[in-house]
Amino acid sequence: MDLSAYDFALPSERIAVHPPPERDGGRMLVLGDRTRHAVVPDVVDLLQPGDVLVVNDTRVLHARLRARRATGGAVEVFVLGEDRAMLRPARRLKVGEHLQVDDAGTVELLEKDDEGWRVRFHPSAQALMDAVGEVPLPPYLERSATETDRERYQTVFAEHPGAVAAPTAGLHLTEALLRRLRDKGVQVVTITLHVGAGTFRNLRAEDLERGELHPERYVVTEETARVVNACTGRVVAVGTTVTRTLESAVDADGVLVAGGGVTRLFLQEGARFRRVDALLTNFHLPRSSLLMLVCAFAGRERVLAAYDEAIRDGYRFYSYGDAMLVLPGRGYGWARPARGAEPAAR
Repeated sequence: MDLSAYDFALPSERIAVHPPPERDGGRMLVLGDRTRHAVVPDVVDLLQPGDVLVVNDTRVLHARLRARRATGGAVEVFVLGEDRAMLRPARRLKVGEHLQVDDAGTVELLEKDDEGWRVRFHPSAQALMDAVGEVPLPPYLERSATETDRERYQTVFAEHPGAVAAPTAGLHLTEALLRRLRDKGVQVVTITLHVGAGTFRNLRAEDLERGELHPERYVVTEETARVVNACTGRVVAVGTTVTRTLESAVDADGVLVAGGGVTRLFLQEGARFRRVDALLTNFHLPRSSLLMLVCAFAGRERVLAAYDEAIRDGYRFYSYGDAMLVLPGRGYGWARPARGAEPAAR
């Protein structure tokens, strides 16, 4: 696979460094038989009674810690779990070192591997995050988190802690907008997928060869499975995390199965989408698995043409950027995603 097929030039001024003044104040490019320009609240008019909107209720951990070596050198500790972390800069760090995290505790370095470091947190990872943890903004924003980010880099439906990055398509939605959708007859249900640190990592040759991504934990509740399986309209996934969860938890007959699991699903061109009929998403980084998923869903040439139009028209890109709503079928210009084949990988 040639990743250059998923490349595009993005002027730096198109990267949204800060969220819009209002949570639902972003623009929204609607991709159907043609592209149309709208705003996020217009999603209420574009969805229909009988549709089901599925959101990810993971909660972002305050996973970034500021630490110092015994020599005084600063180290950023990115918590990945109770015994895992990414460290930066890491070149001179040694096994056995203890990094001091303010007055809250320490991080003991146990072993380095390809995925980062195995560590021991004192008193615990959660205690350190609760005491001095910062919102883990994506590195391309090139700024420190603010008090505003503590609220705005979290969805209004965030409930279950475990993610190290936000499911950013959900950042556009407000309680008032969700209430309007429910009043219209659109059901809103949740899944949980804890976004892992692999979302910040560039795709590697071995990822492409294996056809798998980094593992991420998910849960589908009995209620969500029941509502999705009974859906008489469209199943609308809010973001790539919801899409991967729904397509990972579907059985051979296309039925969404309740329960928990770990997904490595890498949705690429040629994949069959068996539970997702429409997609609300952000504008993603070039050469990323997220962009590849959207291209698999709506067609690479169509999506990249829409990206070009969005760049020309001044849309804001990435986590705090504007939205794109993809609505295949139902009178739009191409058939709804096909169902009936197994996803490419689990």
